[in-house]
Amino acid sequence: MIRTVCTLILLSTLSLAQQPGAKEAAPAPGSPEDLVQQGQKLSREGKQDEALALYSRALDRSPELYEAHLAAGMALDLKGEYSEAREHFTKAIEAAPADSRQQAQRALAISYVFEGDAHKAAEPELEVFNARLAKKDSVGAAETCNELARIYLELGDSDHAYKWYKTGYETVSRKPDLTEADKNLWLFRWESAQARVAARRGQAGEAQQHVAAAKVALTNANNPDQERFLPYLTGYVAFYNGDYKTAIAELLKADQRDPLNLVLLAQAYEKSGDAATAKDFYRKVMESSGHSPTNAVARPLAKKKLAAAM
Repeated sequence: MIRTVCTLILLSTLSLAQQPGAKEAAPAPGSPEDLVQQGQKLSREGKQDEALALYSRALDRSPELYEAHLAAGMALDLKGEYSEAREHFTKAIEAAPADSRQQAQRALAISYVFEGDAHKAAEPELEVFNARLAKKDSVGAAETCNELARIYLELGDSDHAYKWYKTGYETVSRKPDLTEADKNLWLFRWESAQARVAARRGQAGEAQQHVAAAKVALTNANNPDQERFLPYLTGYVAFYNGDYKTAIAELLKADQRDPLNLVLLAQAYEKSGDAATAKDFYRKVMESSGHSPTNAVARPLAKKKLAAAM
């Protein structure tokens, strides 16, 4: 079902840092591939320098190893060394097997998000979008639109965000075999997107109207797995509408592993005058080692806030 595919796409986004180029069988001990896997474990533990040392050893022995370039780029992004990261992502794209090229392109896009450059991030995202359209993968193409739209929105460009959310919804709506449940699932996402865009524009009433419409669509979708996204939506809208008490209450019910949710919580506490709790949540953001759009937005902000508090 489409909802299952979409869930898998989301999970693959969140786990980019953990599984670049996953292999069916365990690599030989001491091989370049094994060094990469050891490095990934260290990266998940926040030990980026140690991980990079292993990736370097792997690349010394296998200079064109896709997995090593991809993993090295991710670790460098987490360290804040963005130019160096993109050198590795460029090499990863060149060396990528056909079925991994889009993963490397998305990683390159995320690297630009870490640096706050939505328009540069759009270039590899659009390559992925066009490739998926060419294969008539309307679901995958729509997911790419939503990812790009979210990048634009969280980096402060609501106009481009709206454009790409709308393109994503229209793209998947043209799929001829959408079930009624899936139509409502995508309608939930579209209404949620419009609510967040309106909130960012300061249109509080319009944002609440879209939240109400999103709730109806979610009920009609009859998809319990998607209900976990509702507190994030209501908390997000409350935060940008200036209702920090409600934002905190709702965001505390949302995914506490999502760096963007955590950084919104931190900001809500900060704006409520609770600097100590805000700092705790900023620290939680910095514990995330994911290479995802959400972490690429949240991590630099958390780092900046914590540096200012020292």
